[in-house]
Amino acid sequence: MDWGLVLTVMLGGLAVLLLIGLPVAFAFIVVTTVGAYFVLGGERGILQLARNATQSVANFQLAPIPLFILMGEILFQTGVAHRAIDAIERVVTRIPGRMSVVTIFGGTIFAALSGSTIANTAMLGSTLLPGMLKKGYHPSMAMGPIMASGAIAMLIPPSALAVLVGSLAGISIAGLLVAGVIPALLLAFLFVAYVVGRSMLDPSVAPPDTLEQMTLRERWTPFVIYVLPLSALFAVVIGSLLLGFATPTESAALGSLTAVLIGAAYRSLSWAKLGAALMETLKLSVMILFIIAASQTFAQVLSFSGATNGLINMINSFEPTPLIVLLGIIAILLFLGCFIDQVSMLMVTVPVFVPLAKAMEINELVLGVVYLLTMEIGLLTPPFGLLLFVMRGVAPPDIRMRDIYAAVSPFLLIKLFVLGLIVVLPELGTWLPGLMGR
Repeated sequence: MDWGLVLTVMLGGLAVLLLIGLPVAFAFIVVTTVGAYFVLGGERGILQLARNATQSVANFQLAPIPLFILMGEILFQTGVAHRAIDAIERVVTRIPGRMSVVTIFGGTIFAALSGSTIANTAMLGSTLLPGMLKKGYHPSMAMGPIMASGAIAMLIPPSALAVLVGSLAGISIAGLLVAGVIPALLLAFLFVAYVVGRSMLDPSVAPPDTLEQMTLRERWTPFVIYVLPLSALFAVVIGSLLLGFATPTESAALGSLTAVLIGAAYRSLSWAKLGAALMETLKLSVMILFIIAASQTFAQVLSFSGATNGLINMINSFEPTPLIVLLGIIAILLFLGCFIDQVSMLMVTVPVFVPLAKAMEINELVLGVVYLLTMEIGLLTPPFGLLLFVMRGVAPPDIRMRDIYAAVSPFLLIKLFVLGLIVVLPELGTWLPGLMGR
């Protein structure tokens, strides 16, 4: 069977199933089952499909996914993150756009603890947005930092999606988790610089707010109690990876155990909250494992049909440079991010882009960071960016979608700038992983 026909039929069928609303994992299973029957040889192909699906999820490298999800769920269910936000607000003083800066600091810290962009954005929106609007902040200066910093959870560890990218693309999971740290911190720094700069140029967008008088002890004690222990949690996860004495699975287990101990130390952990955290972890983990099984078998059918090699050979015939290929990958991912969800982007493109990137000798960590950052941007791009609708859900009724689009636009430009830096200076993504185990 012609590889071009196989590629067209499978991608076209997948697009149709997604457009009619079939869940992502089931859409891939349907397309892959049909492809396996005709490409791999009838009943024998279906049996091979089942074996491949079993092998793809029976992989110890996937163990960090439920553990990272559990870590974030425990912190979310116990309310520890809300206390940390309040503590940060006390110590950030005398700075233009103070509440927006607090939002970025708090969002970055919680992103380094939860790994969930949706939970991060919803928590920041429900906690900080009403107060910022009440104090006279322009909606763009209130909502923009919430969405921008909420999306950082896609990039900064512990990111369950980074584990998923590493697993599907055959990239070192430990290396990819660490590779996202510097780009994420750079994003947070540029967000703060933009907020402070805009507030200085136009104070009306972020009016100075009067802080209640506090002693030094009253201001810093909550920070020491509620923020520093959470910093220790981040240090446990990343430090164990950087020092090389823990695998990603072991560091995720240490993080989950530390989260339980922190919740218990604050007397916020109960059996009911632990049960709720475990149930949410189970739901998300099962969904992700279904997606992995479907994606891996999808890639195998494409490879067996010759579609993957055929596409690579066709592209190589034009003699493109690795930079041109990488820019093409980025352009397609950014376009897809405007219309489909991040997991669908990943599953559709990995079987094609990863072999192509290897053939062009593109660094795997650079490719992984590009994937994470473009998917993060996709969360915020109109018309179907997921976090745009999360913000719509927590914003007051008089806030319109075009206000949300306008609020996120400057931060999207910052993210695109950092994406460009990754292409020009790949060391931003490769330097820190290079220190692992030294």
